[in-house]
Amino acid sequence: MNSLKSQIVNPDISSSYTSRLARIDRVSRLTEKERLFRIAVEDRKPLGHSPGQFIMLSIPGYGEAPISISSPPDRKSVFEICVRAVGNLTNALHNLTKGDRLWIRGPYGKAFPIENLKGKDLLFIAGGIGLVPMRSLIKAVLNERPAYGKINLLYGVKSPDEILFKDELSEWQQTGNMNLSITIDKPHPEWRGNTGVVTTLLPTLKIDETKTVAIVVGPPVMYKYVIMSLGDKRIAGHDIYLSLERRMKCGLGKCGHCQINSIYVCQEGPVFRLSDIRYLREAI
Repeated sequence: MNSLKSQIVNPDISSSYTSRLARIDRVSRLTEKERLFRIAVEDRKPLGHSPGQFIMLSIPGYGEAPISISSPPDRKSVFEICVRAVGNLTNALHNLTKGDRLWIRGPYGKAFPIENLKGKDLLFIAGGIGLVPMRSLIKAVLNERPAYGKINLLYGVKSPDEILFKDELSEWQQTGNMNLSITIDKPHPEWRGNTGVVTTLLPTLKIDETKTVAIVVGPPVMYKYVIMSLGDKRIAGHDIYLSLERRMKCGLGKCGHCQINSIYVCQEGPVFRLSDIRYLREAI
């Protein structure tokens, strides 16, 4: 992969269509399938993203794909992405090492309304790799912890081996910044915690529905049941935010790959308020 370095010339940054040269600054193994990459932008300009947005990442010869940004906003020219190896591009990315170069475009998409969340109790519900884009928002919130009320994080995975950011999860809980509950789908000999899908964590959770905002990110199959459970908790649709990251491809609303009826997820999302998309049966 080091041969890529001689193939790339950094362009002028002129529009959202223009790619920027970047390099891998650090790689960390999270699970058997996931790697955390710290990416440094070669022009040293901040990425300028907000929690919930994504980039388009490309490697010459392997194509381009939308990738969620997993780090909080800052003024630095580095950011983090967590990627599961599932295809040609992501497998190629997993084979890169520190110093290797790639292309990025963006950031794109509608972000979480972080300013509107201040003063609220927050209920984060993540399923599987849904914790990846959610991590950007969580860390941004924790950077200004006094501005928010009570924070709960419910996290569901298939097995203990798939739990992401284990050290950070422990730190968030131990410092008292949030209440954390993790569940796995099926019994496992090495697991002593809750067993069952993530909605099994909701019935006993005590929340104030008048001041709670729920943020939900996970596989599409999870949304219907989480929304029903939040309804049982009397959380209104305008206080529920979802990230619909599926099917995105070009990031610019040109290819139509992510279109749901009249909505282009990459342009009008990926973050949506539930009350705005209830009429889209294909969305949730």
